[in-house]
Amino acid sequence: MRTVGMVVAGILLVVFVAGAVVAQAAGDAVKGKATFQQSCSTCHGATGKGDGAAGAALNPKPKDISDKAFNVALKQAYLVKIIQEGGQAVGKSPTMPKFGGTLKDDQIQDVIAFIRSLAKGK
Repeated sequence: MRTVGMVVAGILLVVFVAGAVVAQAAGDAVKGKATFQQSCSTCHGATGKGDGAAGAALNPKPKDISDKAFNVALKQAYLVKIIQEGGQAVGKSPTMPKFGGTLKDDQIQDVIAFIRSLAKGK
């Protein structure tokens, strides 16, 4: 009976650790919001509508990343690449800077989690 309990405890531990890793990879939208406000909102706007103060002067204008249909179509790898390497790396505007040198991988995941949250409930 004791062995069965240890096996169950071991399975629960593996499930818990795997869940924690998935949750970590998914990012933290609350932390991501702070990073987005600091690094991205100047062009993308506070709510991702592409209406930031600097975005008004850009051509092309930043996309409305709060638009649900547009947002859900964005692949995770695409978002990581555009944030790390800038717009030019994915065939978009070279005016979008690269943040790979200033943001850590977990911060990028947090920003992506925040970007995803912008389209929820729309």
